[in-house]
Formats: sequence, C-alpha cells, structure tokens
Amino acid sequence: MNEAGLKEVISNLPESPGVYRYYNEQDILIYVGKAKNIRKRVSSYFAKTAGISRKTYKLVSEIERIEYTVSNNEFDALLLENNLIKQNQPKYNILLKDDKTFPYLCILKERFPRIIYTRKYLPHQGEYFGPFSSVVAMKNVLELVRKLYAIRTCPLSLSEFNIKAGKFKVCLEYHIGNCKGPCVGNQQEDDYLQDIAQAKNILKGNLSIVSRHFTEQMERFAESLNFEKAQLYKEKILTLEKYQSKSLVVNRSITDLDVVTMVSSENTVYINYLLLKEGAIIFSKTVSAQKRLDEADEEVLSTVTQELREQANSQNKTILSNISLSVVEEGVENNIPQIGDKKKLIALSLKNALELKREKEDSKAERKSKNREVLEILQKDLQLKTLPITIECFDNSNFQGTSPVASMVRFVDGKPDKKGYRHFNIKTVEGPNDFASMKEIVGRRYQRLIDEQSPLPDLIIVDGGKGQLSSAVEALKELNIYGRVPIAGIAKKLEEIYLPGDTLPLLINKKSAGLRLIQQMRDEAHRFAITFHRLKRSKVNTSSSLEEIEGVGKKTADKLLKHFKSFKKIKEASIEDLAKVVGQTLAEKIKTTE
Repeated sequence: MNEAGLKEVISNLPESPGVYRYYNEQDILIYVGKAKNIRKRVSSYFAKTAGISRKTYKLVSEIERIEYTVSNNEFDALLLENNLIKQNQPKYNILLKDDKTFPYLCILKERFPRIIYTRKYLPHQGEYFGPFSSVVAMKNVLELVRKLYAIRTCPLSLSEFNIKAGKFKVCLEYHIGNCKGPCVGNQQEDDYLQDIAQAKNILKGNLSIVSRHFTEQMERFAESLNFEKAQLYKEKILTLEKYQSKSLVVNRSITDLDVVTMVSSENTVYINYLLLKEGAIIFSKTVSAQKRLDEADEEVLSTVTQELREQANSQNKTILSNISLSVVEEGVENNIPQIGDKKKLIALSLKNALELKREKEDSKAERKSKNREVLEILQKDLQLKTLPITIECFDNSNFQGTSPVASMVRFVDGKPDKKGYRHFNIKTVEGPNDFASMKEIVGRRYQRLIDEQSPLPDLIIVDGGKGQLSSAVEALKELNIYGRVPIAGIAKKLEEIYLPGDTLPLLINKKSAGLRLIQQMRDEAHRFAITFHRLKRSKVNTSSSLEEIEGVGKKTADKLLKHFKSFKKIKEASIEDLAKVVGQTLAEKIKTTE
C-alpha cells in the first residue's frame, strides 16, 4: 500500500473501540487486532519504524488492505477478535493450537434420563456439564452421583406404554441397589426427576445445596424415629464430605472464581487456568503459545483467558491473576491477591505454568542434545573437520523429460529449517540431463550466497551417485569454493555414500544415526522437489487451458495465474475482478467460456 493510500485509509478509520484486520497482497487475512481507539492503534503501526521488532516490521511490510468492525466496548472487541482468530488463524496472531477434546457429562433428553460421559458436544442431545480437565476427574464426579442417587444406566426406551406392557425385567443393577427399577414401574417419574435435579447440583459444583438437602432429610427421618433411613442419608453426607475433602483447595469460603496466571519468556507464554466452585477445582488447563508480535503480557493474558473461560463454560464473576488483565467483561472483577488463601491459589496456578515451561524447555534441550549427538556421529562417519551444524541437500525432478525442476532443503542442528528451503527452475539445460541440472542449481545457489556475502553451509549433500556428485564438484570449483565446504553424494539403490575423487563408496554402518540423517534429508529434498514439480505441471496445464480462450496468450495466462493463484479462482472471480487484471472485454470472454 502506498503512503498516500495509507494516510487516506487511516484518516477514515473511526476513533471507536473495535477490531481491525490486515490483509496481504493475496487478500489473505494475516492479522486481527482489537483496540479501544481503532484509528489511534492502526496509525501506531505506521507512525515510526525505530524501536519496532523485525516481526512487526515484516507484518507492516505485507499489509495491502485494512478492514475494521466497530464494537460497543473493548470486551465486545475482544470476543470478536477471538472468533476471527479461531475462524481464520492469521499467521501473525497468537494461536492456541490445542486439538484435545475434553470430556463432558450429559443428562440425556429422554424419559427417566441417563447420565453419560462423552467428548462430543451436541447441545440437542441433552444438558451438558463440564468440560472436565481429565477423564479421571469426570469419572470421580459420575461415581459420586451414582453412589448418592439411583440413576439408571441401561439404554432401554422407558416409554409409558413399554412399562405398562411389561416389556422389561429388572437387571443386576436393581438387585444390588444401584437402580430402583423404573423399567418395571417400581419408581415413578417424579421421584426419579427429583434425583436428577439433585444430581445437577453436584454436576454444577453446588455441593453445599446437596449437603443441606441430605442433612434436612436425615433430621426429618430421625425425628420420626426412622433411624434406618436417617442412617442412609448420614452415609450419603459422609460420602459427599469425603469427595469434598479430596477436592478442596484451601477452604470452602473461596468459591466461584477463576484463577489464571502467566509465565512469559522471550517468544513463548505459558498460561494456567483454574475454575473453582465452592472451594474445589472443577476444571484445570495449562497451555503454551508462541508470541507472534510485540504484544503486552496483559493483552495476551486477556485474550487467552477469555478463550479458556469459554472452553470451561465459566460464569464466575471474579478472576484472580498474577498480571492485570487489559480487558474484562462488564460485571466481572479482576484481582491480584497479595496475601492469604487466594494468594496461595495464585502460587498453585503459577506452579502449573512453570511446570509446563520447565517440561517444554527440558524437552527442547533434550532434543537439541540428541541432535548434537547425531551430528557428531555424522562428523565421524564422513571424517569431517568441523561439526556439520548447517547442511544443504539437493535433488532433481522431471517427468518424462518435461518440466525439469530441482529443490534444496536446509537442516540446522539436525532438524529442518523450512525457511531455508529453495525451489529451482532449470534454466540452462534442455531435456532430462540430471548431471547438468545438478551442476546448474549448485552453481546458482552458491553464487548467490557469495554475492550476498552469506555464510556457506558446513556440508553439502547431493541426491545421486558419482555422476551427480562430480557435477556438483565442478560447480564448486568454478566458484573457487571447492575444498572450503565438504560435499558428499548418496546413491539411491544401495544407499551408499560417495566422497569426491573416491571410486568406491564410504563404508558406513547401515544403522548409523548419521546415515539416517542423510537419508532423511535426501527424502525431504525429494518430497519438496516432487511437490514443486506437480505444481509446475499443474500450472502448465492450467496455462494451456487459459490459452485456448480467444485473446488469451501465454503472458496473459501467466498474469492471471500470478494474480489469482489457481484456475479455479480465475473461474470463480467476478467480471469486475478479472477486468482489473486483463480489461473488460477479455474478462467477459473468460467468464463466458466453459
């Protein structure tokens, strides 16, 4: 976007709370942001370049179009931002990529409803409770409900007609006291639904209501000298108290609140969320996310907290945190406790966040250590003077001699560096000549690095035997860098490694971790080349199809494909959009041609 166009767009932005959206040249949504003042926030991205991070600078350089949506307040903007991020997953926004589905308990919509557990949330099926942080936690609650109430587990259709017709017989659950036998008319529907109503209180975490009800029933039966039933309710109270004692965090006075804490490193945030009901943690989740831009910790925590509250179906009006939230819903209070039991809850939550941070960092360090061991093995296998931290691997691809292409993949510290991958169109070689193609792409690659004064890799691998290796060596010699960078070839048939000037392959143990790394790079280079080759063939075929339209030549076809990216999008485009690229007359011809 040019400067004049940018100033005009910003001057027309409202000074209201809402959401702004940035699109790139391909009209892809790349960033969604919320703001108290849309115009002020958007203009801040372009007002200065000094002091902003490379990530933000890159985002700004890609912005081609700006859209916005005004909202009533900052919290509505936060909700809209969350929804847009989930739907579009823009590449510059923080994303909680968590495919894990949590378990729910569901009271089914049926006569004499059952309580089942499921991971599928289908609101029409019944009333859902949860999610629960683990299957164990969910089963503990379900077990408590079944100990306290006689809820049926059978899938029988207990219609009034079926029961009166005597279609069913009582099962073992009835004989051991877990069911009162509604299938044979031994329990009336009203009585059963009272049990379900009480069970709902447990599922909602309102254990004090259930405890009061049991106490009242126990006292009533004791007064009427029905000590057997009074004892039954006393046992239910003890069962409930035993469950509460296992679930209590600090004390019962701490009730109905959320706890959220965040630990932040340079590029990653670790967040723990706890949902409390009557002093018991009924939902817990710890997540991590990569920072995409220079977001303030308060903003990141607000965004993630809202998403986690939605996942937990939280209606709590108090949120405890270790960092102030930048935005909270109207009627919801955010506090940072300094002393007492609530401070202990923050400490507990922080412990979970720090544990995830330690686990991730230890795992990363362990992977790095293992990768370093593999590189040391490879160094020994190939008799290299230095550790091959950076390795580049080349491969050619063609289909029956047509559309020859090549690829290069780059591994750093023993793992793929996908930003360093490169595709090559073969420019100087005609026909299926793998040796000449290899010489061309190796020469082009390192000529460019020399011109840019970029560092050379620590090792070069070519996919092929002595022929491809010799061609690559010729290219390095012409650039006067042969000997500065070690190079080796891997032959396909016997997975043999060749070094320059050797007539016989290098003897490497077939189980060597170093050889496996070379094979992994070769396979990755081959996959990358094949993918590019298929894309190129597809474009050739698409370009041919476009050139069949009267008035469309190769240059016009290429222009259309560059703008719309695919034949399908060209056919779906409106005449107005096509006309912007090729003019009105040609646009109408393209739309009317099948």
